[in-house]
Amino acid sequence: MQQEYILHNDEFIAANHPVFGVQNRAFRYGDGLFESMRMNNGKLKFAEEHADRLRAGMRALKMDGSNLMDEYFLKQKTAELCKKNKLKDNVRFRLSVYREGEGLYTPESNKSGYVLEASVLPQSTYELNKKGLIVDVYDELTKPVNKLSNYKTTNSLLFVMAGLYKKQHNLDEAFILNQHGFLCESISSNVFVVYDKQIYTPALSEGCIAGVMRSVVMNMAKSNDIPLIEAQINPEVLKEAEEVFITNATGGIRWVMGYGRKRYFNEISKDLSARLNAITP
Repeated sequence: MQQEYILHNDEFIAANHPVFGVQNRAFRYGDGLFESMRMNNGKLKFAEEHADRLRAGMRALKMDGSNLMDEYFLKQKTAELCKKNKLKDNVRFRLSVYREGEGLYTPESNKSGYVLEASVLPQSTYELNKKGLIVDVYDELTKPVNKLSNYKTTNSLLFVMAGLYKKQHNLDEAFILNQHGFLCESISSNVFVVYDKQIYTPALSEGCIAGVMRSVVMNMAKSNDIPLIEAQINPEVLKEAEEVFITNATGGIRWVMGYGRKRYFNEISKDLSARLNAITP
């Protein structure tokens, strides 16, 4: 079996070899952030958007080195790791960026380090799921709305707990509420709701992740004159909606079939998924 590698601060290391000690701040304090990215047919999708969000997140966390994490860096490093692992076409990446150095809650320095991982994806395009998802709302914990809410930080216990809820109740996905009780996002994705032939998605001011695919879908809708509104969404609308779908950068668009006894269509999600595959990076 071929040895798999990760890229740690520009150095290739066997994927099964430890790279962190107990002093690592991402382990101790969740002091970091990450990007999940997709390569189709050897091309990194939406690299500029991923770089923009990553650099904005690093600045928000007051980490040094954000100017280095540009589109060229992402394309170059993902290509290097693909070559090392002999991956050619369709790949999922996770880039984790953490604050290096020692210190307790207060860091002694703001220098950053990174780890890039890669795994094979089975499809060369974003494929709409054939079987719709079954979802429920997780309300045991809520997501705070603050200046870090829109970034994918490694402080992810809320999503872990929602994942346990999903597993316990045999769901495909769970929706998360913000601290005010409004719809925020799902465990792994942004949420879109079609109600009265209008598409709604939680506004960034509601605390959701500023998803790359969220932005892509919103731009697609705008360029094709499909009405889409960022809003504050009461979860009760899920009982009346015509359609619900979720989006992320690696999975594309996935449609929801059921919430409780409610069943949804997938006409709009099917149309948007087709349009998505027509986009070149």
